[in-house]
Amino acid sequence: MYDLLLQGGTVYDGLGAPGRTADVAIEDGSVAAVGSDLGDARRTIAADGLAVAPGFIDPHSHSDGIPLLDEPQPFKLLQGVTTEITGNCGFSLAPLSSEAAAEVAETWSDLTGPAGIRPGSFAELLDRLAAAGPTNHLAVLVAHNTLRLTANGMDRDLRPGALAEMQDLAAEAFAAGAAGLSSGLLYPPGSFGDTEELVALATVAHRFGRPYTTHMRDEGRALDAALDEAIEIGTRARVPVQISHCKAAGRASHGRSELLLDRLHRARAAGVDVRGDQYPYLAGSTFLSAMLPGAAHEGGVAALTARLRDPGERARLREQAEDGTTATGTGEWREVTPEDVLVVSHRDPAYVGRTLAQLVELIGGPGDDGWDTLCELVLADPAAMMVITLMAEPDVQAIMRDPLISVGSDNALPFGLQHPRTWGCFPRFLGHYVRERELVTWPEAIRKVTSGSAAQFGLTGRGWLGPGAVADICVFDPATIGHDGTYLEPDRPPTGVEYVVLAGAVVVDGGRFGGERRGEILRLGPGHGGDGPAT
Repeated sequence: MYDLLLQGGTVYDGLGAPGRTADVAIEDGSVAAVGSDLGDARRTIAADGLAVAPGFIDPHSHSDGIPLLDEPQPFKLLQGVTTEITGNCGFSLAPLSSEAAAEVAETWSDLTGPAGIRPGSFAELLDRLAAAGPTNHLAVLVAHNTLRLTANGMDRDLRPGALAEMQDLAAEAFAAGAAGLSSGLLYPPGSFGDTEELVALATVAHRFGRPYTTHMRDEGRALDAALDEAIEIGTRARVPVQISHCKAAGRASHGRSELLLDRLHRARAAGVDVRGDQYPYLAGSTFLSAMLPGAAHEGGVAALTARLRDPGERARLREQAEDGTTATGTGEWREVTPEDVLVVSHRDPAYVGRTLAQLVELIGGPGDDGWDTLCELVLADPAAMMVITLMAEPDVQAIMRDPLISVGSDNALPFGLQHPRTWGCFPRFLGHYVRERELVTWPEAIRKVTSGSAAQFGLTGRGWLGPGAVADICVFDPATIGHDGTYLEPDRPPTGVEYVVLAGAVVVDGGRFGGERRGEILRLGPGHGGDGPAT
């Protein structure tokens, strides 16, 4: 007598094999058998006409503070996602000193939400998340920006002993179970670090068998140099490398997807375990202040706002933003037009849901082409967020077809006017690009959202479906899965995800979330593998 039987569905193993009609038996939180005539179960779910796959794994999530919210948040389970990797883009919620926590609370609040920021160690963070109870499983990266902020503040140059302190803090995080090291080299203070600094930290990750994930220093004009740096870090530190949200960003870089993919394949041929993830949209989302050069942020929020109030400093920052001789550190200003920038969060709700071009008409002065309006918006709210259209469809599709690329949402908190990827990334990929456009086959698509990420982060027992695997399973209708959310109406519910099983428990039943917090904090053990629940 099994606990649960998923009967008669098309079963995909997550490793790329064709689907086959079979039953899946679950016992004590694990897959007990896959086949036919398996016997009886305490509950049987008829899966005829449905796909039965491993639970989806999101390698690029910003759900860091989600478990700390008062109500359980099922927005990822409703997409079929059972495990998320958080702490991406150089931002993690620990380790933080009191001073660093105050800086984070002022500038990263849109990543954390009302749960708030607390100083503390990485181990304390994992304990806090586990006690709160995640809705789905989370594995957490320790982040370069956070390490640097705690050891060195927002200064550009490293203080004596700061790098050694960062290495010690990273080692403590890995010992506590951090899933890897992340960097966000577009964002200060991480952008102030050089390659040597990152190699030194990634070498600590190597000691614990953990990967290095990176929001590279540039994803547009200096894409080739940024890829070279990421691969050099992986080569010298001897760590696997995950390139976050792969893209050819900005109008000047459209068509450069071939360069990106060629670099990845040549690096793998040279022995570097490098892979990437991608969200299936033409627009990204980040801090509005990312439009400004990195130099604007040096010294912290007080220094940033002082510069933006000074007309001379504001003019000098614009010169840096438009400097054609500088490939990196200039921000996103020159890569887009004001029509491409949609403000999605701001202290003044009158600005939310409007493009920068529309806001110029609303608050801009004579002759303002968007720069002064941008500066005023950031001055009023340094943590304001935007959705920014950067990519071209041919590049998105070329990257998506490549077997080295998995799917990652890059989601924000599920409140307000966020990017639709927060609510619908995985259903959009499967519905729009797999079913409608037939860009990749179903077996390959399911591999991309499961085992394509699991191995990179040492998630043993997850990302595949067979006897002995953890019973994290998504049952969906290939004919209806999808998401029709837009940038102005992003939070429409996805369709087609009928059942989600989390460690043997049905947490989405008939398309509805049952309300339970059944997720675990996955603490990675030594040697890039061996995850286990928080204790």
